[in-house]
Amino acid sequence: MAAGSSERTGIPRLEGVPLLGSLADLRADALGTYERARERHGDVVLITAGPPGLRTELHCVFSAEGAQQVLASQAANFRKDNAIYQEVRDALGNGLLTSQDEDYLRQRRLVQPLFTKRRVDGYADAVATETAATLAAWEAAPGGVVDVADEMMTLALRAVARILFGTDVDATADVVDRSFPVITAYVMRRGYSPVNIPRDWPTPGNKRAAAAMDELYAVCDGIIAERRSGSGSGSNKGDGEDLLSLLAAASSADDGEFDATELREQVLIFLLAGHETTATSLAFSLHLLARHPGFQDRARAEVTEVLGDRTPGAADLDRLPYLTRVLKEAMRLYPAAPVLGRRSVAAAEVDGYTIPAGADVIVAPWVTHRHPGYWPDPERFDPDRFTPEAEAARPRYAWLPFGGGPRACIGQHFSVLESVIALAMLLRAYEFEAVDTEVAVTAGITLRTTGPARCRIRRLEA
Repeated sequence: MAAGSSERTGIPRLEGVPLLGSLADLRADALGTYERARERHGDVVLITAGPPGLRTELHCVFSAEGAQQVLASQAANFRKDNAIYQEVRDALGNGLLTSQDEDYLRQRRLVQPLFTKRRVDGYADAVATETAATLAAWEAAPGGVVDVADEMMTLALRAVARILFGTDVDATADVVDRSFPVITAYVMRRGYSPVNIPRDWPTPGNKRAAAAMDELYAVCDGIIAERRSGSGSGSNKGDGEDLLSLLAAASSADDGEFDATELREQVLIFLLAGHETTATSLAFSLHLLARHPGFQDRARAEVTEVLGDRTPGAADLDRLPYLTRVLKEAMRLYPAAPVLGRRSVAAAEVDGYTIPAGADVIVAPWVTHRHPGYWPDPERFDPDRFTPEAEAARPRYAWLPFGGGPRACIGQHFSVLESVIALAMLLRAYEFEAVDTEVAVTAGITLRTTGPARCRIRRLEA
């Protein structure tokens, strides 16, 4: 709950219904509610939700300049203290996504060497291996139709599991695939509720979530114990180069090392952030190209010219500028992290308005990425918005799919590398035609589809 009130700050308020404000609208369509708030009232808007006494005031910031102030120039004043982040901590632990202060700085120092460009480039082979497996599976696609949202979720999950754990990914991927949707739905339901019952009460919802968390923890703890003891067999022993082995070995004189619980928490966050976000970017890149065959042909021509019939690697990233622009434009229209929450420590001026101390603050990439002040005809898909000249002409925070400032996503190079490699291989092998021309989405911890995103695929001649 916001400790302060915005009645005296002059921030325009989105009209809601008596007693509950915009609670029902936020639950039904949070992204649409934020869009309406900007269209009606501008770049800083107050949205209230919940009954008196349990009311949340959301101070929503939609401009690039405001986003930069909250995430970067005044980042120390805006903390990850809101209800959603607390629910994620309770479910997945205090990993790099959710930790703060010295905990965060220590974790970042230990993890940063594992995400250098050289290290991340070494993961390209794992991505290519899992993409090749996807291509092989599509040979038997019923009716030549695939749901790219489901397929890219599987591909990205298997790729990050391979990078984390080594070559034996099947059991881990199956558990994550079952558990994460249950956990994320539970987190979001509790995060948006004005009041929650204790987690240990034996309600059906609590028991489902607890069972999912127990199963997820168990598979991670088992692999971590085997890796640290060296008792695993075959690929479960690791080769010293998978990310879990590197996390287990990470240490410094000042920061020590991760204990078993901390390792599990980092692994869980990497599983969440490392597959759901990339899967979203891949799925909507394919969906948008399937709806725009001219852009698809242009991207495929670049891939064919650069790669021929060889497997792409990290060095090809700079050689595929148009495909990278396609990816960036898909991430503009469908940012995997559509909403970022913070809580203010002290009163601060943001984009000309005073945000009170203790306020819940929303930065919404979903809305900023559709802001007509930065993006003419914002709903139109146009990869050439991301030519070097066009990017240089826009404010830095007009496009923020990886957040920004000191808490910017540590895995952004990995996400782009994985996406470009996978897209190159998929486009070289198949032509895509949209079956579902509109795909509904919702804002969970990450952006998720709420219906099918089917494409008809046609194998191309080698």
